[in-house]
Amino acid sequence: MGLNTSSNQGVSSILGQNMRQREESHINLLYVKIVGVRNLRKADLLTQSDCYVSLWLPTASARKFRTKTIQNCKNPVWNETFCYTIDSRAKNMLELKVCDEDRFSKDDDLCIIYFDIAKLRVGHKVRMKFLLNPQEQEELEVEFTLQNTLDSPENITTNGVLVSREVSCLEVNGQAKKLEQQSTKEELTLTVKGSYEETQKIVLDADSGFRTRDPIVFHCARNNQTTLDVALPNKMCCINSSKEESVPLNSPPFHEEIKIAKGKTFDLHISAKDWPKDLDVRLGFDLCKEEQDFLCKRKKYVAAALKKVLQLEEDLQDHEVPVVAITTTGGGTRSLAAMYGSLLGLQKLNILDSVSYITGLSGTTWTMVDLYEDANWSQKYLAEAIDKARKHVTKCKINGLSMDHLKYYYNELKKRRQQGYKTSFVDLWGLLLEYMLHDENDCHKLSDQREAVNEGQNPLPIYTAINLKKNYSAQDFKEWLEFTPYEVGFWKYGAFIRPEDFGSEFFMGRLMKKCPESRICYMEGLWSSIFSFDLMYFWNATFDSEDFWHRWTRDRVKNIEEDPVLYTKPHEIETRTLTPAGPLSAAFRDVLTGRPTVAEFPNFLRGFQLHNEYLENEHFSTWKDTVLDTFPNKLAETAEDPLSLADTGFFINTSCPPLLIPQRKVDVILHLNYSGCSQTQPLDLIERYVSKQGIPFPRIQLSEEDRKNLKECYLFEDAESPRAPIVVFFPLVNDTFKKYKAPGVERSPTEMEEGEVDVSSPCTPYGTNELSFSEENFDKLVKMTDYNIQNNENMIVQALCRAVEKRKQQASMHHKGAFIKGKEF
Repeated sequence: MGLNTSSNQGVSSILGQNMRQREESHINLLYVKIVGVRNLRKADLLTQSDCYVSLWLPTASARKFRTKTIQNCKNPVWNETFCYTIDSRAKNMLELKVCDEDRFSKDDDLCIIYFDIAKLRVGHKVRMKFLLNPQEQEELEVEFTLQNTLDSPENITTNGVLVSREVSCLEVNGQAKKLEQQSTKEELTLTVKGSYEETQKIVLDADSGFRTRDPIVFHCARNNQTTLDVALPNKMCCINSSKEESVPLNSPPFHEEIKIAKGKTFDLHISAKDWPKDLDVRLGFDLCKEEQDFLCKRKKYVAAALKKVLQLEEDLQDHEVPVVAITTTGGGTRSLAAMYGSLLGLQKLNILDSVSYITGLSGTTWTMVDLYEDANWSQKYLAEAIDKARKHVTKCKINGLSMDHLKYYYNELKKRRQQGYKTSFVDLWGLLLEYMLHDENDCHKLSDQREAVNEGQNPLPIYTAINLKKNYSAQDFKEWLEFTPYEVGFWKYGAFIRPEDFGSEFFMGRLMKKCPESRICYMEGLWSSIFSFDLMYFWNATFDSEDFWHRWTRDRVKNIEEDPVLYTKPHEIETRTLTPAGPLSAAFRDVLTGRPTVAEFPNFLRGFQLHNEYLENEHFSTWKDTVLDTFPNKLAETAEDPLSLADTGFFINTSCPPLLIPQRKVDVILHLNYSGCSQTQPLDLIERYVSKQGIPFPRIQLSEEDRKNLKECYLFEDAESPRAPIVVFFPLVNDTFKKYKAPGVERSPTEMEEGEVDVSSPCTPYGTNELSFSEENFDKLVKMTDYNIQNNENMIVQALCRAVEKRKQQASMHHKGAFIKGKEF
């Protein structure tokens, strides 16, 4: 069953990576006997259903198996048995689909059953009756047998959520006898489902003694049941004169003779060998070594800055130094300009050097990208960087659509396609941003920003995006993806790659096809993709609920009782049935969730399987918030799809989630809000979101008066939760700046006009859709956000003091606990 090889060499470990353990997997044989269906519903108008049952177990085989079709029968009986080789360390979820075969249209899926194989015990046979429709007593009867096998176990690599299997390299050599002269060349198509390559082609011509010059190679999971499908254009070939369409890959090496025409054959020699390539995806839930080193170096800057700001007499010890972070919201050019003012204010207060992280999305990523082109930007006065930004914000953008620029965009997109990328309007948007925000073509890349953080001289930048899924709204399915100069990855899955490899193709954690790293302008286009909206986005913006649409578009899922009832463990998933939505509902769903364009990149999770106990993993559970998280087969399907990345503002307009990773131990978050609608909504939404996830975060308690007339700064703290960060919130408001040009310095009557900064009315010159500002408006916005920071120095200092106190208290309690424990022993 599967690709059996004589070698049992495991996948080499990656040095310096934590939370990855090598486990000896347990290989078992699973026999599934489809007995029959009772009281089958009538899917056709005039006759009974023409029923068959399909089986899919993606952790064992990429192929879907099926019974024969029994026509026009209410109680079909099959007694057909199927065998799988399974690895009990993976989450083996068997999908049984009861279908009605239609001759002239797509087959109808009457019901889908999801059954967790982990409920079965080795050496036992159990006959199950799955109740599909209680009212009609419709049920599917299936017999399961799980047995040990003598197949050699493979070594897997896992972090407790994802599983990387050993990979076999399947080599196919072909040789054809002399072919008759043909006017056109024929192509022999070879397909191995579930492999990295999927499909390869051999060109057949009339040359004497034709043979493949180099082996046709397929990479696939070692013990995965698979077949080699062979086909000619417009007709399937015959194999060994039997009319089968595929070659089972049971025990290579072996030969197969393929008939390609009358009296003509093509001989295939198939062999397999282990492919012990190291993983190129880091599996783990610790900070990468580079980020840990950065934090150690950054502490020196932070400790020195805090000693000065807090007027401390003694230096802070390493364990007393809090982690301070800046998080921002999007808002196009408004957020770009406003962020410069906020950072300038923090710099003037000597607080910028106490910050270890800066997270951004949408327009604030434009500010961050500009700043991190300078390896020492935070050590220089920001006036020069602001002057540069002013020049770009105020210049005419229409020139970006000149004929010369359009030719440049065309050539750059063509070059990007040649490099192996799939281009979209998001890439064109990135090129437009390059013109709007830079003097000339910008060749910088995300990995280049390491120069700005390798000595700890600047805060570590973190850029955010969300991964979406076709036919699902952002409320139903979204996964946070973060980008740093060191890594790109999902904390939900504990999977990370180097920025240089983002956009390259991976399989089972191995780098398969290397593409050049994207220029930073393409990443800016991705992080600020304003073109990924769908109708559901506007519905949520208005009503903040999808209940109405779910009623019409979602598949109906329900848990069902098992007969007999099986003993279950916490990590096992309940048996469920899914009744697909009808064609009208599906069409309605397509309309609601259709997006004009998204940024698509190869998915570096491709090939990974989920661990049997992935739902019990605390790291996965923390970020488990999609409708598919308890459907491992559907998550596996998602990993096979390209990443569909969009601006996080299409879910929540904040870049806060990376700061809530417990490994980063963030003590203080300076939340800088630049959104164009409700100033409190992003903070309210993230507080509501993380509370559902069980992530420590202070409650956002504001009076109705405050919400109507916001002040410049608020401090939120949860004294009962030591793990919850202190949040210092800065909404984008013009409060006391109207009357004061600097903290404590009132405006003269002639200076009052400079304080008139409209950031809230419908006629504001700072609308999100505004790409250009006048110099006057740019300067006013920068000065106002600079002032708002400086005017609330006491609030920031209070938060920093509290953070230092909490660090000292935690250290004292830890020391006291260790002392007591030592005394007891």
